[in-house]
Amino acid sequence: MLLQLPQILSQEDVRTMRARLADESLWIDGRTSAGPQAVGVKRNEQLAQDSTVSRELQAQVLAAVQRSPLFFSAALPRRFFNPLFNRYRPDFPTYGAHIDGAVLHSRRTQEWVRSDISCTLFLSE
Repeated sequence: MLLQLPQILSQEDVRTMRARLADESLWIDGRTSAGPQAVGVKRNEQLAQDSTVSRELQAQVLAAVQRSPLFFSAALPRRFFNPLFNRYRPDFPTYGAHIDGAVLHSRRTQEWVRSDISCTLFLSE
């Protein structure tokens, strides 16, 4: 099932987050978080998960999603895996066909989390 949740973040939230993500030193090769099936097709950049900016933006995204009654009624989440921030540029242009991992290791909490639902939040106007 595909479900769209428009305006999870305000336009101001998006602008502020994009400004925080502009620091080039925060970005690393996205393959660092790819599982064995995805590592060969993942060619993007990812915000370093253990950075202060990443943790602050993760909290902001999780708070926004948790305020959505539609998300909660559709997903019934028990817990959340920390959001990952990805970007695509000419030298890191794509994330090819893959299957998301069903069990993910959280660098923040060091626990393994089952991932039954995947979400994509676009930080664009």
